[in-house]
Amino acid sequence: MQSFMSKISLETLSKRYFIRIAAGLGLCCLSFNALAIEGIEIRQNPQELRDAVKQFLVRESTGLPGTVSIEVGAIDPRLSLTHCDALETTLPAGSRLWGKVNVAVHCSEPNHWSIFVQSTVKVTGNYYVTTHPVMQGQTLTETDIAAVQGDLTSMSSGVVTELAQAVGHTSTLSLGAGIPLRQDSLRLQQVVIQGQVIRLMSNGSGFRVSTDAQALNSASEGQLVKVKINSGQVLSGVAKAGGIVEVTN
Repeated sequence: MQSFMSKISLETLSKRYFIRIAAGLGLCCLSFNALAIEGIEIRQNPQELRDAVKQFLVRESTGLPGTVSIEVGAIDPRLSLTHCDALETTLPAGSRLWGKVNVAVHCSEPNHWSIFVQSTVKVTGNYYVTTHPVMQGQTLTETDIAAVQGDLTSMSSGVVTELAQAVGHTSTLSLGAGIPLRQDSLRLQQVVIQGQVIRLMSNGSGFRVSTDAQALNSASEGQLVKVKINSGQVLSGVAKAGGIVEVTN
């Protein structure tokens, strides 16, 4: 009888010793199974949560303008969650990968829980500033602006990041030197003014016709404009530089 009890104790000690060795060697599957046999609940490793969030942000930030750097926030060490077999990461509705973000981490197997991990997404890239004071109504040229580099996520929304977004556009505000340009403070120069007599050009297969017409609205180059010809008919065409509206048949 004593020999039988000693055998059971030896087997129990061996199993527990194996569990400790497996966990120490990083044999997660074996250790989890062994602990499950023992009825011990596994807790979620906080570093695995941070790694999942980092992978999600790296994947989702592909294509952002500039160089992206990501910092995943700390997780409260007092937080005790059951181990999750399949972590799911998402952004709350209406959020964007820009500046400070809260990433939702969900678990559905074997238990249900959710937490939010605050992180920071910085985007370093070029934006454009004025090289000297700019007057309201002034059409910008390349000499009026210069590219500087900085954290775009700390800038005002709609900051100009491409040369084509500013050159040839008219400033709707008076700006001092070194002021970052915003897209909502610039507009394309109008090449057709409402009420102006324009030259209507009609192009077709093997022919080209032109006549005078009156512009019914103002438009920048490339925008749609409506015109009225002498007969009273209203046509639509594309505004071109020099007060020309082109209709293609």
